[in-house]
Amino acid sequence: MKGIKKVFFIGINGIGMSGLAKIANSMGLEVEGSDIAKKNITKELESLGIKVYIGQKKENIKKVDMVIYSSAIKEDNPEYIAAKAKNIKMIKRGEFLAKLFNEKIGVAIAGTHGKTTTTSLMSSISMSKSPTIMVGGILPEINSNAKVGNSDIFIAEADESDNSFLYLKPKYSIITNIEEDHLENHGSFENIENSFKNFINQTEEEVILCIDCKNAKNLSKYSDKIKTYSIIDKEANIYAENINQIDNFTTFDLFIENKYIDNFKIKIPGIHNVSNAIGTIYLAIKFGVEIEEIKQKLATFNNAKRRFDVLYSNGITIVDDYAHHPTEIKATLRAAKERKTDKIIAVFQPHRYSRLKFLLDKFIGVFDLADEVIILPIYSAGEKNIYGVDEKILVEKINHSKINIIKGEEDILNKIKENKIKTTYLFMGAGDISQIAHNLSEKISNNYGV
Repeated sequence: MKGIKKVFFIGINGIGMSGLAKIANSMGLEVEGSDIAKKNITKELESLGIKVYIGQKKENIKKVDMVIYSSAIKEDNPEYIAAKAKNIKMIKRGEFLAKLFNEKIGVAIAGTHGKTTTTSLMSSISMSKSPTIMVGGILPEINSNAKVGNSDIFIAEADESDNSFLYLKPKYSIITNIEEDHLENHGSFENIENSFKNFINQTEEEVILCIDCKNAKNLSKYSDKIKTYSIIDKEANIYAENINQIDNFTTFDLFIENKYIDNFKIKIPGIHNVSNAIGTIYLAIKFGVEIEEIKQKLATFNNAKRRFDVLYSNGITIVDDYAHHPTEIKATLRAAKERKTDKIIAVFQPHRYSRLKFLLDKFIGVFDLADEVIILPIYSAGEKNIYGVDEKILVEKINHSKINIIKGEEDILNKIKENKIKTTYLFMGAGDISQIAHNLSEKISNNYGV
């Protein structure tokens, strides 16, 4: 970027911001940033020579050429105010990503659910092509959420939550599904649909679209750039059939334009992950990746952290998963059901009052595959409860025969201690429930009464 030598990230510990900071650092830019508290990612950033200020103060903004800020940063943030006062160039996270991405052969993965897994799959099976990678989770293969490659291929997770994906101009894109979410930003489903239409228009070569989602299927004839994929509809350009669960693998036959390609097996559980895989296989073949290499990568693929992340397994299994939207929760429960276990206990932390308000009716029947449901207090993410919702209203809407509200970690540990049968505990949510799952796994590993 011309004239840009030093950049500052407000909110640098966020998963998207930290990834961009790493890429900027790898490009030779001088990088600094700030956040309100230390996280695990802070140490990694500092080990790369990136200065991280803990606490956001106007004094942190010194001589920099550009300030990048996340959507969580408001105009009353002291660093935001200081940068404005100094007439420093300021851009949003999505804009900065686009500045890097749009110069490359960009592959953008969008959708309400499955973006991180699909981006991780695309990155992993294309690794021999040395892509630049930007993913919304920690990909074990690179032990990071970002990597600068040597080729012109740039694979990035595209965020529709605040329409920042519309800064991107991909060569290729994958759309996994389209549903109601982040209505506090979008206002209506019609607005979400229009955003995805704009995203399709901005894709130069091909849009690989999943038609197993009704809302996405409605757009399948929208543009002649669209290639469809499916795990149920053989009319799709790309489809899978003969899907079988064998031990801890899911196997399937892949067809492209009615031509049999090969039989593949994927290590991560859940039929929805076959769907996530097949569009990426199509693109990887297009990029010249050998089929045998794709097969080997899929068979050994470990998903990004917090995507059916098994933290402990010895009679009791502790799974950490990012699922927070009703559709994601349902898919995670279905994946758990495919594994051999006597009992499934879903531990769910609702995320944001606004999300719960807008999606409340969609929680009906979502937990039916769980033998028992535990609801934790709502993680507010800084929101005030002006929406008139609470955990009790959610419990009534879920209407499960065995459901309880539990305050926190110790109550769950006591429940685990009483457990006498093979049980999978699914910890789901986008708040701090992951830390609870990790803490409990550590306690169980150290035989704290279990």
